[in-house]
Amino acid sequence: MLVLTQGDPAGIGPEITVKAWQALRESGPAFVFLGDPALLETKAPVRVLGNIHEARTVFRDAIPVLPLSLSVPVNPGTPDSRNAGSVIDSITQAVRLVQAGEASAVVTNPISKDVVKQAGFTHPGHTGYLAELCGVPGQDVMMLAGPSLKVVPVTVHVALRKAIEQLTPEQIIRTARTTVQGLKRDFGLTDPRVAVAGLNPHAGEGGLMGREELDCIIPAIRTLQDEGMTIFGPLPPDTMFTPDARARYDVALCMYHDQGLIPLKTLDMAEGVNITLGLPIIRTSPDHGTAFDIAGKGKADPSSLLAALRLAAELAENRRKAS
Repeated sequence: MLVLTQGDPAGIGPEITVKAWQALRESGPAFVFLGDPALLETKAPVRVLGNIHEARTVFRDAIPVLPLSLSVPVNPGTPDSRNAGSVIDSITQAVRLVQAGEASAVVTNPISKDVVKQAGFTHPGHTGYLAELCGVPGQDVMMLAGPSLKVVPVTVHVALRKAIEQLTPEQIIRTARTTVQGLKRDFGLTDPRVAVAGLNPHAGEGGLMGREELDCIIPAIRTLQDEGMTIFGPLPPDTMFTPDARARYDVALCMYHDQGLIPLKTLDMAEGVNITLGLPIIRTSPDHGTAFDIAGKGKADPSSLLAALRLAAELAENRRKAS
């Protein structure tokens, strides 16, 4: 059983939750929604549960809900920080259910970082909070995966100038190790192939366009190769995402957020999934945000959430078999 968090109630989370249930009610995987049932019950049949164990038996006929209350009524498209407590509680309780063995994975609906920050949330997003809840702060790694490409950024939600300052051989090594461990344990790859992007145009052109490749990236790659990892680069970022190039690796290790997420979302926006590696639990999420501009208009595409739910079930099964 998967547990799906509420996300920001004013975003498209409720709509894509209903559409995902409609697509999965016959075939699965089954999920339980952890949030306010009023967000869903005008759009689909809902069954409020006393405990998660009742969810599988009702999933075909109704969306199973473990209820949480909102502080104020929801106006789709207009977020309200007074409901941030419920958003955060949903994430916390979802993690606890998986930690207790009552659910196999957490799938998170989109949240607004700005809204939860207004309510005192100190993390830059889901990922750091999940790592803290799981007792592994700083060990989390963000992977975006789609049918055509998997990418992992070494630096994530920071300004580009700060990302360059943060880039170190140690950070690259840590990220690569966590990535390979996740690909082996959760994706079933015995010897993952890692392609490393350069930071500068033409991967630095031997130092003519910057020394980060020589001083930072290449030393990290050599250390990882000495450990037996199948890893190569740095590759020029403008050519490493062509179809022929992608066929030669399983994951692209990128130096900053947009370097990896632009090609991933260009190729696989509809089916892209955000996966948090380095956690003792499985967590996936759609690769898009709250989309307040279309919330409540019936236009939201559930494809990424469907992909996140299906992949979460697959990864949980792979991890079960590997244990």
